[in-house]
Amino acid sequence: MARIDTYFREMKDRGASDLHMVIGFPPLLRLRGDLVPTEHPVLTPEINREILFEILSVDQQTHLEQNRDFDMAYELEGVARFRCNFLYQHRGVGAVFRIIPTQILTLEQLKMPDTLKTIAMLKRGLVLVTGPTGSGKSTTLAGIINHINETRDGHIITIEDPLEFVHPNKKCLFTQREIGAHARSFSDALKVASREDPDIILVGEMRDTETISLALTCAELGILVFGTLHTNSAAKTVDRIINAFPADQQEQARTMLAESLTAVVAQQLLRTKDGKGRCAAIEILLGSPALSSTIREGKISQINSLIQTGTASGMQSMDQHLIQLIKEDRITPHAAYEKAIDKKIFETMISREDTTKEGA
Repeated sequence: MARIDTYFREMKDRGASDLHMVIGFPPLLRLRGDLVPTEHPVLTPEINREILFEILSVDQQTHLEQNRDFDMAYELEGVARFRCNFLYQHRGVGAVFRIIPTQILTLEQLKMPDTLKTIAMLKRGLVLVTGPTGSGKSTTLAGIINHINETRDGHIITIEDPLEFVHPNKKCLFTQREIGAHARSFSDALKVASREDPDIILVGEMRDTETISLALTCAELGILVFGTLHTNSAAKTVDRIINAFPADQQEQARTMLAESLTAVVAQQLLRTKDGKGRCAAIEILLGSPALSSTIREGKISQINSLIQTGTASGMQSMDQHLIQLIKEDRITPHAAYEKAIDKKIFETMISREDTTKEGA
C-alpha cells in the first residue's frame, strides 16, 4: 500500500474535500472550507518527494519534472477516486488532491432546484455550469448527467482533465475520454467528437478560444453541450465567452452564442448554519428569444433583469436563492452577505439576527 493511501483514508473518514501536501507543514485537510493540519509529521522536501513519487509511473515522474506540474486521477479501491495536481514551488515538489465521491449524488440528494431536471431534458444547445474553483461544478454536472442517464437514451461523450466521475451505462452509452491518456487536448477531442454520433458532449473545462469556438459549433449542430467556466454569475459568463475572442471575431461570437446558449447555472458554496457542511447557492439563466436578442445586441447588463422577470419559468438570481436558503434556515445572513451580489438586501437581515442574539 502506498504511504499516501493512509492520508486518503483519513481524508475520506473525516469528510475532507481536499488534501494539501506542502513542504514545511504536516498534511493539511480542507474541512468545511477551512484548512486543518493533521497529526502527521511535518513534510520535508525528501519525504514529500518520496511519498508523492510513489504513486507516479516513471513516465509520469519524467513529465512532472520536465513540465513542473502534472494532473491525473488516482483511485483507492473501496475508498474513492482523487483528482491530483502535482506541482513544483519554491520549496520543492508538492501536490493537492481532491476527493471524487465514488457514489454519484442525484439532483435530489444535492437539493438542487427542479429547473436542473428541465435543463437535463434539453435536446440541443450550450449549457454552462460556472463558479469559482471548489464550488462544486463537477458534482452538479455529474448529477445532471446522471439524471439524463436514468431518464433518457443517448450517447454521452465526456472530455475531462483528469477523468473524474465514472458513469455506468444505464439508459445511455458513455464514451469518457481523459486529456493526456485518450486525447492531446480539449480542442483535439472536440474536433472529432461531432463525428462520433453524440447526443450530448460534456467538456470538463473550456480553457481557450478554440475550445469555446468548437463547443459553440457543436451546439449549433444540434448536440447538447455542457461546459464549465470560472465565472460567478450568468452575466459575467456571457461576457467571458464573448471576450475570449479577438475583437474582430466578437460579433460572430455574439451571434453564435445568441443562437446556442440554452442555460447558465452559476453556483457558489456556503457553510451551512449548523457548521457541519456546505450547500450550493445557484443562479439560473434559461435561454429565450429575449436572451438571444440581448446577447446579439450586446446588452449584457440586461441579463439580470431577464432573470428577475423569468422566475415563473424556473430562473432565479443568486440573491433570490440566498434569501430562500436563509428562510429554509440552511445558512446564516452573514454567510449570504459574503456571496451576495446586492449586499444591501442582506444588511437588514444581519442586523436583525445580531439583535436577536443580543436579546437571547
